[in-house]
Amino acid sequence: MTSTIDEFDSALALGATGILRDFNQAGLLVAADVHVASRLASMLAEDDEKVALACALVVRAVRAGSVCLDLATAREEVGDDGVDLDWPDPDEWLAAVASSPLLAAPQPLRLEGSRLYFDRYWREEEQVEQDLRRRSAQAAPTIADEDTLRAGLDRLFPGTSYDEQRAAAETAVRQWTTVLTGGPGTGKTTTVAGLLAVLAEQAELAGDRRPRIALTAPTGKAAARLEEAVRHEMSGRLSAEDTARLGDFHARTLHMLLGRRPDSSTRFRHDRDNRLPHDIVVVDETSMVSLTMMARLLEAVRPDARLILVGDPDQLASIEAGAVLADLVDGLVAGGHARPAELRTSHRFGSEIGDLALAVRADQAEEVLHLLRFGGDSLSFVEGDDPRDALRSVLLPDALAIRRAAEAGDADAALRALERHRLLCAHRDGPWGVTYWNRTVERWITEETEDPLWDTWYVGRPVLVTANDYGLGVYNGDVGVTIRRPDGSLRVCIDGSRGRLDLAPGRLGTVETLHAMTIHKAQGSQAAEVTVLIPGEESRLLTRELFYTAVTRAEKQIRVVGNEPAIRLALHRRALRATGLRQRLTT
Repeated sequence: MTSTIDEFDSALALGATGILRDFNQAGLLVAADVHVASRLASMLAEDDEKVALACALVVRAVRAGSVCLDLATAREEVGDDGVDLDWPDPDEWLAAVASSPLLAAPQPLRLEGSRLYFDRYWREEEQVEQDLRRRSAQAAPTIADEDTLRAGLDRLFPGTSYDEQRAAAETAVRQWTTVLTGGPGTGKTTTVAGLLAVLAEQAELAGDRRPRIALTAPTGKAAARLEEAVRHEMSGRLSAEDTARLGDFHARTLHMLLGRRPDSSTRFRHDRDNRLPHDIVVVDETSMVSLTMMARLLEAVRPDARLILVGDPDQLASIEAGAVLADLVDGLVAGGHARPAELRTSHRFGSEIGDLALAVRADQAEEVLHLLRFGGDSLSFVEGDDPRDALRSVLLPDALAIRRAAEAGDADAALRALERHRLLCAHRDGPWGVTYWNRTVERWITEETEDPLWDTWYVGRPVLVTANDYGLGVYNGDVGVTIRRPDGSLRVCIDGSRGRLDLAPGRLGTVETLHAMTIHKAQGSQAAEVTVLIPGEESRLLTRELFYTAVTRAEKQIRVVGNEPAIRLALHRRALRATGLRQRLTT
C-alpha cells in the first residue's frame, strides 16, 4: 500500500526536508514546530538537522505544557508514536546541540544538563528558583508572643478534628513561603481563614498596623469562590474580634493584583522595582498558575511578606507551560526551603464521591469501577458507545429550566439553574467534545420547544467568559445567562467575580456557550451535579489528572460516561511535564 500526502493538511510543512519532514509526516511535529526550528536554524547558520529536530521538539514540548525537552529521554517520552522514526543517537544528539550556534549569545536556546529550553523559560525557571531560595534564606518571621500564638491556634482550630489545619496554620506562621496542599474538602479555606486571624493578632501584639491581605486566584471564578469561602469561614467560625482585626478585603485575579499593562501580556505594573504593598498574599488554585505567572508574582511580592500558595497538586496543571505547584511540593520540602503543610482528610464530600476521588488519585482501577457501578446514589456509570439517549434525560431538564427562567426575566432563577449541573468534556471537538454537545443540547431544546434558535444570543443561552475584559469588568471563568427583559430586549446577566453584571449581548465578544465545558476550564469551580464524558482510548488527553479534576468538581453527585478500557487507561496514564524547577530546588 502507498500513502499520499494531503497538501491541504494544515499540520504539514510541505517545504520540510530530511528528518524534520519525517517527524512531521509521522504526526509527531506540526507545521508550526517545523517552521520555528527551520527559521532559527537558518538565521543562525545551523545546518545540522539533529539540532533543528531538537529545536522543533522543544516547540512541541512547550505546546504540550512542558517547560523544556529532556534530550536523554525524549524518545521514551514520545512512546509508540515515534517507534518507526530514525532518532539521533542520544550522545551524538546532545553533543551536537551543546556545540550549536543556537546556544551562543544572544542564544534562543539554553542547555542545562540534558534539558533543552527556550531562553525565556530558562530565565523564568532560574528566577523562580532564586527568588524562592532568597525567601527561605531569610531569618524566620518574628513571633510576637508564643503563648498567644498557641492560644490563638487552639481557639481557631479547636479539638482533634482540626489537628491537620492547626498544624498547617502553625507551619505557615513560622515561614515566609508556604505551600498548603490538599484535595477538595480537606479544609484549605478553613486553614487560610484561621491563619489570617492568627497573623492579624500577632501584628496587633507587636504594635504593627493591620496586615494588608491579598486574596488571589488565576481566574475570576476561582477568585470569587475564594473570597466567598473565606468570608463564610469568618462569619461562621471567627469571633467578632478576630474578624475586626482582618478588616475588609476582596479577592482578585492574579492579573488584576499585579496590575495589567497595555503594552505587555507577560509583564505587570508590580514587579521587582514596584513591589506589591501587601503583607500577606494568598494564592488559591495554584495548580493553574503557569511558570511565567509564578515568576511575575514572586518578583512582585515583598521579601518580608508571607506568601501562601494553596492548591491540589493532583489536579491538572496550567494550560500554559509549567507544573509549578507539583514542582514546589517536592522541591521546596526536599531542598529544605520550607516545611510541608499538607491536609489529607476530606470533610466536604459524602463518603461515595470522596472514596471515588481517593481511588482515582491512587490509581485503584478495580475500586474505581466498583464504586461507579455499585457505589451508591451519588455515583453512576453510563457505559456504551452512544450515550445520547441516557444524557438527554439528564441535560435537557436543566437547559429547559434555564430557558423558562430566562423567558420570565428571572435572572436569579436562571443562574441558580445553571449552577445545578455541569457537563464536562476532555475535548473541544469531536463526538466527545464541547462543541458537539453544546449543539446537541441546542437541538434537543429546538425539538422540545419548536424554537429553531437561529440567533446566537437566544433566550436562555448559558455562557462562559473565556478572557478578561477589564473595561467591562468580566473575567475568565465568569458565567452568565441571556435573559429577556419585560420590554422584549435581551440582556446577559453575568455572575461576575465582583458581583452581578447586566450587559448587552453585543458587548461580549469572548464567551462560549455553556451547556458543556472542558474539564480544564472547570478548574476552580464546583457544581452540585457533574457529568463527565470520558473520551475513547485514542485520546491523548486521557490522564489520571484529567479524571481526578473532573470528579472533584462535584459536590453531591457524579455521573461518568465512558467505557471500562478508557477509564483504566486514564488511571494509569500521568500528565507528566518536563521541567527543571524541582531539580533546581533540590540541589
